[in-house]
Amino acid sequence: MTNAVYHITPFTLLDYPNKTACIIWFAGCNMRCHYCYNPEIVRGKGRIAFEEAFNWICSRKGFLDGVVFSGGECLMHKRIESFISDIKQQGFLVKVDTNGSHPQRLKTLVQNQLINYVALDFKALPHNFYQLTQSDLFVKFQQSLDFLIQSKIQFEVRTTVHSNLLKPDDIKQMIRYLEIKNYTGSYFLQNFFNNCTTLGELPNDYCKVQTGDFISSNFEIVVRS
Repeated sequence: MTNAVYHITPFTLLDYPNKTACIIWFAGCNMRCHYCYNPEIVRGKGRIAFEEAFNWICSRKGFLDGVVFSGGECLMHKRIESFISDIKQQGFLVKVDTNGSHPQRLKTLVQNQLINYVALDFKALPHNFYQLTQSDLFVKFQQSLDFLIQSKIQFEVRTTVHSNLLKPDDIKQMIRYLEIKNYTGSYFLQNFFNNCTTLGELPNDYCKVQTGDFISSNFEIVVRS
């Protein structure tokens, strides 16, 4: 069987809102964000087979509420749908962390009621999307966002902020973009912390976002440190 899983975090209280969960980290990503904290996952190859990961997750029945699928970009993998279906059949809640680059796969999972919660990474707007991600996948992200807004699934939008990559005006434009899209959930701004190796080299002199720096009349803006 294909080895797609890079690592398993056996327990977290932070990554699935109000649930106990584990995290399944999938190797590989189709973006190269400078601030990425997981360069070994993005550049690496899977070390754990689906079958091995599935058996481990099943051993946690009764201890965990849910499973978080993350990466890298978990929706890149062709077998992700059947894998999530198998996990769902075991009674686990499923959360997917995604950069939105596979809207059709995301749509299939949601329509088949295989996932319960989505965290969608909003990297940037078109004018600096390529500079930040080294990809031309903004249209795919937009398709994923549009679908999630129209669906009934619980989801959040989040942005990692490094002031050398996203200026205050960039963030204001991103907020306005979400308002135009009629997004009504929470928008999480996640401060970059230079406390580990990242995919790109970034300067240490950056400004952190503070609560109250940005506001919207349409949705709550939450700063995560």
